[in-house]
Amino acid sequence: MEQVRFGTLGAARITPPALVRPARQVAGVDLVAIAARDRARADRFAEKHAIPRVLDDYAALIEDPGVDAVYNPLPNGLHAEWTSRALEAGKHVLCEKPFTANATEAERVAALAAGTPLVVMEAFHYRYHPVAERMRQIAQSGELGELRRIETSMCIPLPLPKDIRYRYDLAGGAVMDVGCYAIHMNRLVAGAEPEVVSARAKTVKPNVDRWVRAELRYPDGLSGTMTCALLSTTLLKIGVKITGDLGTLTVFNPTGPQMGYRMTVRTGGSKRRVRVEGAKKQ
Repeated sequence: MEQVRFGTLGAARITPPALVRPARQVAGVDLVAIAARDRARADRFAEKHAIPRVLDDYAALIEDPGVDAVYNPLPNGLHAEWTSRALEAGKHVLCEKPFTANATEAERVAALAAGTPLVVMEAFHYRYHPVAERMRQIAQSGELGELRRIETSMCIPLPLPKDIRYRYDLAGGAVMDVGCYAIHMNRLVAGAEPEVVSARAKTVKPNVDRWVRAELRYPDGLSGTMTCALLSTTLLKIGVKITGDLGTLTVFNPTGPQMGYRMTVRTGGSKRRVRVEGAKKQ
C-alpha cells in the first residue's frame, strides 16, 4: 500500500497532535475523512484541519471504501466496540490508549485482530520517540548495574468533575487515563510483565479513581512502583526513575519529550546529562 488513507472517529482534542499534524509530515499518510456524533462539530473540525470529507456517522466512516485505516480517539468505553467494528469492516486501526475498558474486551479485540491480516495498534506515541528508546537502552545496557527498582509517575491536574474522564460508564479514572502511561513505561524499562503486589486508590466518586499507587514485582526480583493521578496534592509529576546497584537514571517528561525533557545518569559519584539526537532539549 503506497498511501494509507485515514479516517478519524470524532473530533477529539487529541486528534490534531496525534494524527492531523503527523499526517502532514509523514509521506504516504493522508487524513481523508471524519465523522462525529455532532455533524456541525465535524464540519468545523474538517474545515479547520483541511479534511476533505465529512461523513454522517461512525458506521459510514468505517464502511467507506475510500478509508484504509481508522483512528479511534473515542471515550475509553467505546474503544472495543468501534475498533472491533472497524476490523470487521476490513480497516486497519490506530486506537488511543487504553486499548479497551477491561481485560475481557482486550482479549476479544486481540483475538479478532489475530484472525485478520490487518494492523491494530494502541497509540502509545511516546514509545516511538528516540527519548523512550534511549531510556530503555541505558536501563538495559548494564551501565546502572543490576536493576533494582523502577519508579514511574504520571500525575496531572484535572479539577473538572464533569469531564468524561471521571465517568465510570465511559471507563474513566486515573489509571485508565494517565495511569496507562505509568504502567506502560514500567513494563517497557523492565522488558517483562509484573505482578501487582499491592495498590492503594483514592476516589472522586464511586468506582472512579483520582489517585492510585501500585507496587509491582517482576519475575527476576526487580521491584517497581507506578503512581498516577488526575486530582491530588501532587499537581504535576511525569517521570521515570530507574535504580540499579551502580547508579540511577531519571527522566522527566518521557511521554511528551517533543515539548521538553531531561535525562540524567548518576553513577560513581558523578552526574551526566544525556542528550538525545532529534529531541528537544530542556
